[in-house]
Amino acid sequence: MAQLSEEQVLERLREICQSLPGTEEVISYGHPAFKAGGRIYAVLEEYNHELSLCVKVGKDLQDVFLRDPRFYRTPYIGKHGWVSLKVRAAPLKWDEIRELLAVSRQLVVPQRKAKLVKPGTVKKSLRTPR
Repeated sequence: MAQLSEEQVLERLREICQSLPGTEEVISYGHPAFKAGGRIYAVLEEYNHELSLCVKVGKDLQDVFLRDPRFYRTPYIGKHGWVSLKVRAAPLKWDEIRELLAVSRQLVVPQRKAKLVKPGTVKKSLRTPR
């Protein structure tokens, strides 16, 4: 199977990202990026001659990804739980990429706390007076 070109990879990323709520494509520091809620959740970039997809996985899971040779800590923002997937390191698993993009979006654009708490489950002592 031939490797996908950068443009082909970007087209697949667009397809996936546009299916996620509120996504828009922007250019960030010269690289195609996807954001929602005003916050970037994915970037396709070339770093040290390596085409990579940057996503946020969170600090808690970052080390798990870094054990996989396809991933490396994203320069500059890795300290905030970002990893980069080397696009050419192995055949791309698009179901995995779809999941990575969805999780990254959720991490950078979290739902409002009010929506995470089911009505009636908050104790009266914890409620704030109006």
